[in-house]
Amino acid sequence: MPKNLTTELRDAAYRWIADDPDHATSDELQRILACALGQEPGAAEELADRMAGPLEFGTAGLRGPVRAGPNGMNVAVVTRTTAGVADWLAAHGHAGGVVVIGRDARHGSEAFATAAAEVLTAAGFAVKTLPEPLPTPLLAYSVKHYGAVAGIQITASHNPPADNGYKLYDGTGGQIVPPSDGEIERAIHAVPAAVSVPRAPGAEVVDPRAAYLAEVAALPHGSAREIRIAATALHGVGAETVRAALAGAGFTDVHLVAAQSEPDADFPTVSFPNPEEPGATDLLLALASEVDADLAVALDPDADRCALGVRDREGGWRMLRGDETGVLLGSHLLSTTDSTDPLVATTIVSSSLLGELAKAAGARYAETLTGFKWLVRAGEGLVFAYEEALGLCVNPGFVRDKDGIAAAVVAAGLAASLKAEGRSPLDVLDEIAVRHGVHLTDQVSLRVTDLAVRGKLMAGLRAQPPSALGGVPVTLEDLLPDADVLRLRGEGLRVVIRPSGTEPKLKAYLQSVQPVTDGLAAARETAAARLAAVRADINALLS
Repeated sequence: MPKNLTTELRDAAYRWIADDPDHATSDELQRILACALGQEPGAAEELADRMAGPLEFGTAGLRGPVRAGPNGMNVAVVTRTTAGVADWLAAHGHAGGVVVIGRDARHGSEAFATAAAEVLTAAGFAVKTLPEPLPTPLLAYSVKHYGAVAGIQITASHNPPADNGYKLYDGTGGQIVPPSDGEIERAIHAVPAAVSVPRAPGAEVVDPRAAYLAEVAALPHGSAREIRIAATALHGVGAETVRAALAGAGFTDVHLVAAQSEPDADFPTVSFPNPEEPGATDLLLALASEVDADLAVALDPDADRCALGVRDREGGWRMLRGDETGVLLGSHLLSTTDSTDPLVATTIVSSSLLGELAKAAGARYAETLTGFKWLVRAGEGLVFAYEEALGLCVNPGFVRDKDGIAAAVVAAGLAASLKAEGRSPLDVLDEIAVRHGVHLTDQVSLRVTDLAVRGKLMAGLRAQPPSALGGVPVTLEDLLPDADVLRLRGEGLRVVIRPSGTEPKLKAYLQSVQPVTDGLAAARETAAARLAAVRADINALLS
């Protein structure tokens, strides 16, 4: 036996290969095992990584690389996961209920969606599947639309091309929250080998697009529709749906980035298919300039996130930060809502400016832990929620999750109204800053290859927190046991540090606030200098 290949690892690999119902992935793991037995360099380590699972089922479901073995996304893992979900649903009194299944266009998505549908059908559920790769918000909409007890979307959202994932919604139409994730994970562990899990065809194909688009078309306020829009789907599944949604609402002058409009699981024109990543929106902004657009819209690959681009004061183009977009749309919806007691919400890592806007409007405001699973449960009367990572919910009445399609339509309505008044989104942001102070935000992300590094850094910060950041004294607030989050506050600044729930990163969210007393430019300069100093200190702490 090669010294790097233990008997236990070899036998575990043999068992998984024998129990894998997908010949392609069983052959894939067999080849790696053969290489490890033949002492090829790195093969034993590769096998150990493949067998290090199972993937953890958290409140974001599953995410991982598409590959053979328990520590990857494959048919065997999806089969056992879905069997666990079926048992959990039955244990909670939902046996035989409707379950809706959707998918994006990533590698493996079609096979994974088919496996999930067949497992649930065999378990006695009334399974409905969406007809083709479609945006995640359509699946979230479908849960309530079809009276389902659960919904499953096969997607890895904006993760790298090698990944895929499995997102679970409960009967409320929102993503699951604790303790459901722990219950499901225990149910999955009790499931037999994937090859022993019954599967059966027979799911009903349904198409919710017409109903969803009709509701989205009613979202914009005002009558202005004269606006030119440049948009990109970043090789994802949102292009046709966003075009149809905009057209249904009366916005017909829409130009799509042709090179990124067709679904392509390899995402060939971007390093990371995330509108937040540097360079991801370069083609969009070039198109916006070329066609003389009034607004630029970038969706992430499953179209649940939306980023906006605007023309700057010098005539060029730039993307708005997530907090800028959230504040812009939040202010707009607070001023146009029909609710007599509206609630708006954001997360503890987003800008606190939305709270100031709510206070001025006489509205209620809530801050939640990160993730839309919490935001959509912020309270009754919710009219708007956002998170700084480009997640926007402008339509909580019919989609209890972030919805990039609906957000694009509402943003188009706002931009058209402003254009008719001779104003721009940047004018609105300036007016808000003058009234409520400059709120600048930034983020420091540390990408790790060993997830244990994140825990060590968090433990170190807990043991020896900084006494000052950017020259400003700070105090530490530890959000354990509710969340693995540290919050540092000082005069005019706030820093929130947490491990990412969906990526191998440790993230620090920075905010600098400066009242406007000597002019907007001076306030921005002061806030920016403080933010830069804090960023330098955080980089040093996480290095």
